[in-house]
Parts: sequence; structure tokens; C-alpha cells
Amino acid sequence: MTFPQFAFKNVLRNKRTYAAYFLSSAFSVMIFFVYALFIFHPGIKKGITQSLAIQLMITAEFVMYFFAFFFVLYSVSTFLKTRKREFGILMMHGMTKTQLNTMVFLENMIIGSGAILIGIGAGILTAKLFFMIAAHLLDIHSLPFYMSWKAIALTVAAFLGLFLVISIFTAFLVRTNSLLSLFQSGQKPKKEPKVSVLLSLLSAVLLLASYYLAGTATLNSLLIRMLPVIAMTIVGTYFFFSQLSVFIMRALQKNRFLFWKKTNIITISSLAYRLKDNARMFFMVCIVSTVAFCAVGSLSSMKILSKQFNEDYAAEISYIARDQQPLHHDNLNEIKDELKKKQLKYSTYRTTLKILDVKTSNDRFSPKTMPVMSFSAYRTIIQKAGGKITEQPLTGIQVLKMKTSSTETFSPHMYMFKQGKLSVNADVSTEHVAMPRELIDSEGIVVSDELFKNIRPASTLEFTGFFTSPMEATNGMLDELAKDGIVRYYEKTPYMMAVSGTLADQMMKLYSALLFVALLIGAVFFVAAGSFLYFRLYADLDYDTRLYLTIKKVGLTDKELSRIVTRQLALLFFVPIAVAFVHSAFAFSALQSFFTLSIAGQVSIVLAGFLVAQVLYFLFIRQRYLRNLRKSLI
Repeated sequence: MTFPQFAFKNVLRNKRTYAAYFLSSAFSVMIFFVYALFIFHPGIKKGITQSLAIQLMITAEFVMYFFAFFFVLYSVSTFLKTRKREFGILMMHGMTKTQLNTMVFLENMIIGSGAILIGIGAGILTAKLFFMIAAHLLDIHSLPFYMSWKAIALTVAAFLGLFLVISIFTAFLVRTNSLLSLFQSGQKPKKEPKVSVLLSLLSAVLLLASYYLAGTATLNSLLIRMLPVIAMTIVGTYFFFSQLSVFIMRALQKNRFLFWKKTNIITISSLAYRLKDNARMFFMVCIVSTVAFCAVGSLSSMKILSKQFNEDYAAEISYIARDQQPLHHDNLNEIKDELKKKQLKYSTYRTTLKILDVKTSNDRFSPKTMPVMSFSAYRTIIQKAGGKITEQPLTGIQVLKMKTSSTETFSPHMYMFKQGKLSVNADVSTEHVAMPRELIDSEGIVVSDELFKNIRPASTLEFTGFFTSPMEATNGMLDELAKDGIVRYYEKTPYMMAVSGTLADQMMKLYSALLFVALLIGAVFFVAAGSFLYFRLYADLDYDTRLYLTIKKVGLTDKELSRIVTRQLALLFFVPIAVAFVHSAFAFSALQSFFTLSIAGQVSIVLAGFLVAQVLYFLFIRQRYLRNLRKSLI
């Protein structure tokens, strides 16, 4: 038998332990390869949304590769720690340190090469399915099957390099101490887990504080609080698994009524050691799962924006003329002709916006100029859009701050204008959006009809709104007048314009592309989290066998064994996921500040889907683990 054959036999003998690591690596390779196929596919290189989708997938490639590196490194280093007894036997039979390093290097490269081949093969088999899904999400007519040798070369080179670097690195991490210590590595009695009351308290304080800050976040405070909350959550989570969870187990051990009841003495005692030994693994599973939940949940909740979009664009087509050029008459006629061709019933409304120069304001972000609208014009626009006006008509110098986005937060401000030395206090904002943010200089005010008539402006804008239904019917219209559905205020063109159907369609395509990318990355993260649990569990199988074999001699029944193992596995599987669920729930609570409508339904569906997947995975692993454990106890 040659040395490479010996290394190959070693991999086959340890296939049970390496299974999850191998499949997770192959799955990562497959998703990386699928992304590469999209990047090099000629069918999605046209259009803004498609080009952005390619950029997203390139970013996802880097994220995947970065994660895969640390996943493989952690996995390999964990496996090496469980094979010390095997290394001791080999060295006792004459294997040198160099030969041992070579063997570890060859084993890693065999597993890595196999994962690359299986991953690319699975990617080729499933590529057409992914192309169909992406074509639907990106609204591309069709994406034919396309095999790119560049994608294959990129995937092979990237992961071959990854496995090569890690194999070289880990080969020199193999510690060959005395043979006696190698042989006793799996039989040494575990020390009683120590716990710090101070660090346990710190964990609880950090997590509760981060939950409070996330739960009370507003649109204005969210960006300020985001980084501190993330840092506090990460540190608090680490100490939760390494200190607080063990502290809780120690407290349960002191409860004689609970601890001495039936088989609880074995379950609780064993969990105290497992939680301490696997604290880093639980921490990684929790954080990786939280990232997966938040990525998929956040983007799936974005679909609620299609409903919220109607609130931000009152008119299906908005046109604002800066001056009195004949061009505007031709453009408005073109809009009417296009609506007639589409056989859409519509109504129009035209009004003047007066522009005032801001002299002073207590708003540090105040623009230099501000549009002013009469209350009657505001009311008519909202009523034509199908909204209900509850605000009472303004009188005298009463003013409303013009809301330009449904997610906008209001702060009262005072403005003094150069024209007529007019000074107003905007203490309340409008309930509805009459003018979208892109068509005016971000801010404006609504005044009483009486005050509006007396204002002498620096300049004027002429707004014309076209109201029709449904909004989606205007998708793709008037592309020559408004490329991609929008001509913004700052573009300094003779007019500003918005076609809400086109804008809504582009927004949903963008979020669909983001969701597609996030789903694949989230799946990789979730599979990796399950793999951490799997190979950590099987790494402890020999120790568990000796433990239960000893207990079985004093009368442990098969039913009791099944109950103990099920409880332990359930806690090991679901405690990190439960903590990740709590983290995600507060993250989504903070995200809710971006929306006027509830995202609870979409988020609940995502979390329920992940929970079902975890339950199925737990039942599968439990059945296999109990079967292997019973075989070892015979």
C-alpha cells in the first residue's frame, strides 16, 4: 500500500465523522459555482437591474469564499484534536513527524478535491433550475442553460487554493507530545467546568441592553445604534455560552428536587460539561444562524414595500415643469397619448408650487430653497390618489411640513424666508405624501390658501399629476422622457418626472435579486451551522460510548438512554438556534422602523421555515446517533 493510498483509506474509515464537513464544503462549492455561472452568463449582462444582480453575485462570491476559509479551517482543526489517539498509535509504529504532516496534508486535499468535484457536478445538474428561478426574479424572458469554462476554472482555482493553503497550515498544527499524552487524550477525566459570576452577569447585562436599544430604535437612531448593538450582542452571546449557560446548569444542579429526579442527574451533569467544552462552537452556530435569519428575513420583508410604494407616489405619473418652454406642452401631450394607447382611464390635476429662498432656519439640514403648496392643492392630490384627508383646512399662517416619504420622521422647525420676510413654524407634518422626494428639493411646506395667494415667490414650478389604476399598468411607459422611470430634481433638466409603475417594478426586481443572493448565502450559512453541530457531536461519540456503557452496567435501560440522548441533543441543537431567533426578533423589531406597514408576517414565515428545517435535521441526526451509540454499547 502506497502512502497516498493509506491516506485515502484513512478518509474512508472516518467517513462518518467527515460526512457533514465534506457535504457542507461541497455545498459551498456548488453555490460558489452557480454564482460564477451567473456572473459569466451572457443573458443577464443587460439593464441596470441585471448588472446590479451581477455585482451582488460578485460580492456574494467574496462573502462565500471568506466564510468557507474559516469554516474549513475550524472544521479541520477540530478533527485533528479528536484524532490524537490515532496519531499516537501511528507514531508508536514508527511514523515520523514529517510523515504524519504529509498524511494530514494528503487527507485534507483528498477531501477538498472530492468536495470540489461533487460541488461542481451538483452545480451543473442544478444550474438550469437556478437559471429559471433567477429569470423569474429578474423578469428576464428566459435564461438558457449555459456552461462556462471560466466559471469552472474560477471555482477549481479558488477552492483548490483554499484547501491547499489550509492543508499546509493545519499539517504543521499537529502537536505530537509524548505518546502517553496522545493515548490518554480521549480518556482523561474532564475537569469540573468553572464559571465566573461576574462574566455571567456581564453577559446578561450586554444582551438585555442590546435588546432594549434594538427594540426602542427609531429611523433616526437606528444607524447610530447599529454598530454598538451588534458589538454588544456578539460579546454577550459569547459569554452567554461560555459562562451564563454553565452558571444556569450549576444552579439547576443545586436544585435537589429537579436534579435528582429520574435521569436528570445524567442529563444536567453532562450538559454542564458539553456547554463549556462546546462554547465556541455554539457561539459560532448562533452568530452564523442569526446572520442567515436576518439576511433572508430582511430581504423577504422588503416585499411589503410594494404596498408602501403607493403611499410615496400619489400620482401614477408626475410631471413638474421648471419654466414655460413649449417643450412641456409637447411632453404632456405625449403622456396623454401613451395613456390612451394603453387604454388606461385617467384624470389629471395641475397646480403651481411656489419656490422661496430660505434665509434662516433652526434645521441644520435645511435646503437653500423650499417649495410651497396650498392646502387645497394638497387635499385634491391626495383625494385623486384615493386617500382620505382627515386634516382640517389651514387658516392664517398655519403651516404643515410636507412629507416626502412614508418612512420620514418629523421634527418641528422654524423657517424664515427672504421673500416678504415671511417666518413660519412647521410644528406638524402632513399625513400623506403629495410630492415624492425625488421631484422636489427633499423638503417643502403646505400653507393655507390665503397665505399661498399672498406669497411672492422667487420662482415657480408647474406640477401636473396623472392618476390612473393600477399603478403597475404604467410600467415601461415614457422611457424616452424619463429613462428608468425618473428624472430627478438635482439633474437640472427643464422638467422633473416620475413614472411610479416603472420605479416600483425596478425596486421589486432589485429586492428579488437581493433575496435570491441572500437565500443562497443563508442556505450555506445554515448548512454550515448544522455541520458544526454534527461533527462536534460525532467527535464526542467515543466519550459518550464509554459514559453510557458505564451507566448501563448499573441498570440504564434502552428507553432511558433514548430519553437522555434526545434531551441532550435537543438542547444542543435548539439552544443556539433559539438564541439566534431572539437576536433576529429584536433585529427585525429595529428594522420595522423603516416601514409604515407591519413586516411581522413575512419575518414569521422565514423563521418558521428555518425552524422546520432544523427540526427535520435534528430528527435525522438523532436517529443516526442513537443507532451508532447502540451499536457501540452491544
